[in-house]
Amino acid sequence: MKTFSATPADIEKNWIIVDAEGVVLGRLASIIAMRLRGKHKPSFTPHMDMGDNVIVINADKVQMTGKKREENFYWHTGHPGGIKSRTKAEILEGAHPERVVFQAVKRMLPGNRLARKQLTNLRIYAGAEHPHEAQSPEVLDVKSMNKKNTRV
Repeated sequence: MKTFSATPADIEKNWIIVDAEGVVLGRLASIIAMRLRGKHKPSFTPHMDMGDNVIVINADKVQMTGKKREENFYWHTGHPGGIKSRTKAEILEGAHPERVVFQAVKRMLPGNRLARKQLTNLRIYAGAEHPHEAQSPEVLDVKSMNKKNTRV
């Protein structure tokens, strides 16, 4: 028995489209992170970019359980006393609601060079329109995977 290790010639990338409307953020992010890494494929190789290209639409309509909408996102400007924060609700209602989904997915990937490369395969749009019709993406229905994935 020999362990299979994929080479760049063995990698086949698909295009997946996910509708985030009404889906719980953490469950959505974990499914997207798994797809970006390629862990759903039987030929998964940890050190190669095996994942699919993922398109997320309706990111502004993502749901959260409990009081997570009122919890803060923190960041630092790099200057003394430069810590800043906003609630997730403020970010979702603001100019860039897709950042909530991006940060959730980013924090579910390992913190290395390969993960940064895999994040370039993620495209998030606040509305229902996206410019990737030419790639003919397959629909991944996250809502029907598990009844806990949705929030009414």
